[in-house]
Amino acid sequence: MDSIIKKYLRGDGVLWAVFIGLCIVSVVEMYSASSTLAYKSINHTVPMLRHVIFLGMGAFIAVLIHMVPYKYIRIGAFVMLAFSVATLVLVLFKGKSENDATRWLELGGFQFQPSEFGKLSLIIIAADFIARIKNSEQNEKKFFRMLMVISAVVCALILLENFSTAAILFGVILIMMFIGRIAWQKLAFVVGGIVAVAVFGFATFKVVPQESMPKFLDRGYTWVNRIDRYLTEGDNNENKYVINDENLQVQHGRIAIARGGVTGVMPGNSVQRDFLPQAYSDFIYAIIVEELGLIGGVVVILLYMILLFRAGRIATMSKTVFPAILVIGLSLMIVLQAFVSMAVATSLGPVTGQPLPMISRGGTSILITSIYFGIIFGVARQIREEQQPAIGKTEDFVIEDDDDEDIE
Repeated sequence: MDSIIKKYLRGDGVLWAVFIGLCIVSVVEMYSASSTLAYKSINHTVPMLRHVIFLGMGAFIAVLIHMVPYKYIRIGAFVMLAFSVATLVLVLFKGKSENDATRWLELGGFQFQPSEFGKLSLIIIAADFIARIKNSEQNEKKFFRMLMVISAVVCALILLENFSTAAILFGVILIMMFIGRIAWQKLAFVVGGIVAVAVFGFATFKVVPQESMPKFLDRGYTWVNRIDRYLTEGDNNENKYVINDENLQVQHGRIAIARGGVTGVMPGNSVQRDFLPQAYSDFIYAIIVEELGLIGGVVVILLYMILLFRAGRIATMSKTVFPAILVIGLSLMIVLQAFVSMAVATSLGPVTGQPLPMISRGGTSILITSIYFGIIFGVARQIREEQQPAIGKTEDFVIEDDDDEDIE
């Protein structure tokens, strides 16, 4: 068994442990959090089996992807971008709605979220363009403009139904450019433009009645209301602890966290799973804290932090720009989404609808996140193989500090 693992699971062993750890937490907590789905199902085991199957498929995909050289990932991203843009447009007209949002598209009997493909393809292409800028400074203006146009199109299409995903994605692109040492003047101009548009948009939705705006902008009012509720919640002490239709998820999430204490009530003993509408998705972190306590909640946070730390170490060992920026971008997307999801579950931010990567129930999101991990594993594997002649054949991939090897 040990030889099989060493043969097929190459790269950074710590990252593989993080991936497996997240899958284990997901299985344990989904068994409890999906109780409402099991109750509604004719066969009570179907929701759990579905989730386990997707995790298994995701693990298989990660293993396959990590054997693919990243140069092919770089080429395939442009094909995926064309597919994602086409499906993002199509979902606006033929999308399926759930929780007041039209984010799902059904093609050939399969239902998926086009935004997940858009996120992955844009991050890879951003890493490609940033690498081109650093390798050919005379073309910096050309590739920077191309990246901004592509990012604006993808994020705008996602924004119409999923503001938080678009915001996180564009934030990741900006961080990638900052780490890639793109001229700060250009980044400052972009950030200033985004802030100006955001302020103008917020003011517009506050002043113009909803019935006077086009139908496709209705989600804007949803977000404005969520922000208003979050900012003004503490102003009315009389209703602060009242549970109603508007704050149902938030209040039951707080109750779940309060019940957890330090050690939790143990897996399977959650009470709030029966009251939280999205206990198995957006608010699964609240169930984790309820059942595993503060200790379990911190362990989950540490898993994501280790992922980001190890990805950073891998990036510093890369001798070229593309794989370094790619690993940083993919890990940032996973970790930032996780932190936003956890912030919502703990009432540190307004409700966004972001699932917890590799833990929340999902189909497309689990498979695409597994591809993220597979690419990161693959970059680590290739760096190890490149270093083999110098460090000799080792059983584990260990990243060491080397001040003489910087990203070119």
